[in-house]
Amino acid sequence: MNFDFLALGAHPDDIELGCAGTLIKLARLGYRTAAITLTRGESGTRGTPEIRAREFELAAQHMLLTHSRMLDLPDAAIAETQLNKLKLVQVMRELRPQLVATVHWQARHPDHIHTSHLVRDAAMLAGLKNLDMKPLREATRSAAERNAIETTPAWYPRRVLFFPERYEAPISFIVDITDAFEQKMAAIRAHESQFYNANMAQYGDEQTSISRPEFLEFIEHQNQRWGDMIGVKYGEAFYLREAVRLDDPIAAFGEWCEHTFP
Repeated sequence: MNFDFLALGAHPDDIELGCAGTLIKLARLGYRTAAITLTRGESGTRGTPEIRAREFELAAQHMLLTHSRMLDLPDAAIAETQLNKLKLVQVMRELRPQLVATVHWQARHPDHIHTSHLVRDAAMLAGLKNLDMKPLREATRSAAERNAIETTPAWYPRRVLFFPERYEAPISFIVDITDAFEQKMAAIRAHESQFYNANMAQYGDEQTSISRPEFLEFIEHQNQRWGDMIGVKYGEAFYLREAVRLDDPIAAFGEWCEHTFP
């Protein structure tokens, strides 16, 4: 499989909050997109693993994904082990993404911090032809999966992108998601057990920081602020650790300048 854009999050709903608009926009442009969550969200205050799996599946439909998957890392206990890195290495080698996106490491939840580091490391290790995959083979029960580990060739994604959460972080570029914003919010609201909605009472009385109506307002205002920075209604921000090469800055910025400052 060859994918253009792979998003990875720690929990169901992380990707929707961070880059669903970009995924929707890319899918509409004909690119092959994928989203993978490292855990099933089993430690969350609201919902169950079964509920969250159904919600993630519905959200994937809203995001127009070519592929979605939930891995088996333990929620609230993601660790930066070599085995977990190899699990993500195998994902990247199987999907062969051009770009990988994940949550920025400046985050509130420890799982998000560790996910950011794991994805960063795995993207580099995935391209090493002689990387020792034995620990993953030994931890894998399925003969078919062990064979895939042995036969899938190395692969380097072109870049790893990081999308900010609540904390301020440097921004390298912003994607105009104005036409995709309402569908992004539909993907977020697919997680009924997590976010404010008319049906939320069926998932329990306990409130969380993201089940308040103000949290969805924050997401909208955040996307509006990023959109305003590039002269559009809504945007999603990304950060790259590496410098970007531009051979023709006039061509690269000309259209943007005309659009932003008519």
